[in-house]
Amino acid sequence: MANSERNKKILLELLKQPVNSRCADCSAPDPDWASYKLGVFVCLTCSGIHRSLSSRVKSIKLDFWEDELVEFMKSNGNASARALYEKAVPVYYYQPQENDCVVLRDQWIRAKYERMEFTGETKYPPLSYTTGFYEGMLWKKGKENSQFLKRKFVLSEREFTLTYYNKENESKGPKAVIAIKDLNVTFQPEKIGHPHGMQLTYQDNDHTRNLYVYHESPEEIVTWYNAIRAARYAYLKTAYPTGSNEELIPKITRNYLKEGYMEKTGPLQREPFKKRWFILDSQNRKLFYFKGPLDAEELGVIFIGTESNGYSVRECVPKHARGNKWKCGISVDTPDRHFVFMCEQEREQREWLDALRKVLYRPMAPQDYTIEANIRYKR
Repeated sequence: MANSERNKKILLELLKQPVNSRCADCSAPDPDWASYKLGVFVCLTCSGIHRSLSSRVKSIKLDFWEDELVEFMKSNGNASARALYEKAVPVYYYQPQENDCVVLRDQWIRAKYERMEFTGETKYPPLSYTTGFYEGMLWKKGKENSQFLKRKFVLSEREFTLTYYNKENESKGPKAVIAIKDLNVTFQPEKIGHPHGMQLTYQDNDHTRNLYVYHESPEEIVTWYNAIRAARYAYLKTAYPTGSNEELIPKITRNYLKEGYMEKTGPLQREPFKKRWFILDSQNRKLFYFKGPLDAEELGVIFIGTESNGYSVRECVPKHARGNKWKCGISVDTPDRHFVFMCEQEREQREWLDALRKVLYRPMAPQDYTIEANIRYKR
């Protein structure tokens, strides 16, 4: 009969090894589950995905471990699994982290262990995001209403464009041709109200434009995501030929540092406060505000520079405020204007202050001055 306490102690010792101390799939710290079919240590969330793949999982601390299973875990582990299942992951393929949405983690795990996409073998068909061209149908939200309709999208790495059509018939021409240069893509399941919801953001003349899309198939929507990342990476390699992967990969796509509602007043701080949806894009140092979370175009944008360039962020209590329902104030000063925002709760106020200060305290790069000049010129 297996010695339960002895086996548990062996497994806990294995977890102390640096490579096993984080989840094999999302890098969450202190994983306390394991797949004894694959020999990997995983977190609770990823263990549920493995269970759905019939991957045979056990809790390190709560379940009984037979001697032969412990020996299997000793002879494998996260490093061995990565050497096999992650041997040929493309540099642009997004490897999800612990706070990423379920569909990204689910498809990463399925791509590795079920479809064996990254072992370097050729038996799996060529992947859509390796060809430089991808097309298909996505459900897209209408610009002026909340109805989602099927639209055809075409991604061309050669042209560095993402094109979409209002109807399947392409003879009438595209509704929009989006430059890969200005395109960002991020998953937004909660905001869009669909587990596969994705937000596409790009520049349309002087405005930032948002498209909200989804696909019923989790594999298909994640393929779209990585196909766009592949095209973005190819563009960045062209635009920055001397850039290293360490420099370019964080620029491929980005999640927004902070999103949510705040109340906003006008330039004189005497106008009634209005509830607005804000998005902080830390990479471009832009704070956007919209009427609602699913608006196609922003109402305005504020550049967040550095203190040495005349910008500041602080907690405040406005003197002449009227119409505001919320009481937790934030003051943002730029060289051109003083902004006052109100948060509903102190926790939201602290989170916004922390996020804005992260941008404020980061030194400005040369391209940031161009972004700043364009925003100030628009005014």
